[in-house]
Amino acid sequence: MKYIYDLHKVMLKQSLLLVYEGEFNQEITKSVLAMAERNMDSFGEQRKVKTKVFNVMMECIQNIVRHSESYQEDIYGKNNAIFSLAKTDDHYFVLSGNPLFTTDIEKLESRLKEINLMDKLALKEEYKRIIKTGRIDPVRGGAGLGFIDMSRKSGNKIRFDFEKINDELSFFSLRMTIDRNPNAGGDD
Repeated sequence: MKYIYDLHKVMLKQSLLLVYEGEFNQEITKSVLAMAERNMDSFGEQRKVKTKVFNVMMECIQNIVRHSESYQEDIYGKNNAIFSLAKTDDHYFVLSGNPLFTTDIEKLESRLKEINLMDKLALKEEYKRIIKTGRIDPVRGGAGLGFIDMSRKSGNKIRFDFEKINDELSFFSLRMTIDRNPNAGGDD
């Protein structure tokens, strides 16, 4: 049972307020968002900051739901992913991870790097361009709209990584940083 205490220590050390691992669906999403909101309310977080965090969380969870692959259910379960929210004195961190096909990495990594090179104005213009031209993948949604929106709302770059699971699968990790100063970066 020591692992429970060890897990508790890790969560405290990493300033984790909320961690969920498993299948994501509409009910679980509502519960996760409600728990996060209660946590932020308990800190007396400012409305503007809560809105930014909530928007980034929504996009992050929608990304998990839309793009997480189901395979090897005996190991990963159905649409199995991880989501967490952490808080320091200056920032909130929205963290997520989900399996994806290794063949999808190159395209995703290229798009994320492209988004990270954009400044605030370029992100806004890219968002409007995609909406206007309708360059959206009808099956999976997006064309990176969620990632663009997360970058815009947070005012920070997208941190990401890929870990190889096996020849077919990799694990996609994402971290978004949201400043607790309500006037710091990010669109309202």
